[in-house]
Amino acid sequence: MADKYKDKKALKNTAPVVTPAASEASYDDVKHEHRLYFNIVKKRYIWFVLSLILLIPGIISLFTQGLNLSIDYKGGSMFDIQFNEKVTQEEINQAMESVGLTGTVQLADGDTSAIVRTDALDQAKRDELLDAIQKQAGSFDMKNVEEQLVQPAIGNELKSGAMKSLAVASVLILIYVSFRFRFVYALSGVIALLHDIVITLGLFSLFQWEIDAAFIAAILTIFGYSINDTVVIYDRIRENERRMKKKDSFEDMVDKSVWQTMGRSVKTVCTVLIALLAIFLLGGESTRSFSLAMIIGVFFGAYSSICIASQLVVEIKKRTSGDNKKDNPVES
Repeated sequence: MADKYKDKKALKNTAPVVTPAASEASYDDVKHEHRLYFNIVKKRYIWFVLSLILLIPGIISLFTQGLNLSIDYKGGSMFDIQFNEKVTQEEINQAMESVGLTGTVQLADGDTSAIVRTDALDQAKRDELLDAIQKQAGSFDMKNVEEQLVQPAIGNELKSGAMKSLAVASVLILIYVSFRFRFVYALSGVIALLHDIVITLGLFSLFQWEIDAAFIAAILTIFGYSINDTVVIYDRIRENERRMKKKDSFEDMVDKSVWQTMGRSVKTVCTVLIALLAIFLLGGESTRSFSLAMIIGVFFGAYSSICIASQLVVEIKKRTSGDNKKDNPVES
């Protein structure tokens, strides 16, 4: 029995380690396996131009009209009102407009509770607003209205904290991916991450969608999600790169790696988007900003992992190796 166990252990130790890439089909097999196959790497300049088309209007909008910040960032008054009956968001908005105010309204508890956010109000304007809501939307006990005044300093602290968090996350990701792979992979991955963040911020600026405190959480989550997808593709590239021969093309190897992970990338992003879409449609006003930012970020995170990060690796390696001939092989 002991000898049998030793034989099995010896066989296990001498058996070759078969990684997913080691048992993979050839590049031609991968092409034939995917009915929608096209060469993603050779079209990388199209992806770069497409990204610029998406990035430039958003960047211009960020510099010209900025972001539509909620009172979480710029300060203001917040009222938590418990109504005696169901109310509608439209009725409360009309009541606010009737006294010359704008803001956001979040309904909860079967539309019998509302959180109303607006600019900072003095006592006279505050009484005028509550009186208008009571007359036009529904009755409530004035004594049970919870009020909160958000100072602009809190918003500045939130913005400062978000910027520091993104900077620290970028540096740590750069170090980790450099250690796990190589610096060129880390640099390309971080550029792709910033690409996702700027597109998300740009769209919110272009359409002036209001952002609240939860938006920061969405941006940091996008950061983590996007690099996760990128690392999966990098891992496959590394496995395939070890098996490259001198006559093999680095571009073809990257294209093969991207397509080998395509099914996983598409299925993952689709399942995440379905969940986010459900939150966006059914989660109520309080999660609208978070879920919308996540939908945009997750979609473009998958896009950048496939079409930007790995293509930047190809482009940087091609330029730094001094090989500018389009289809020349790159030595492993």
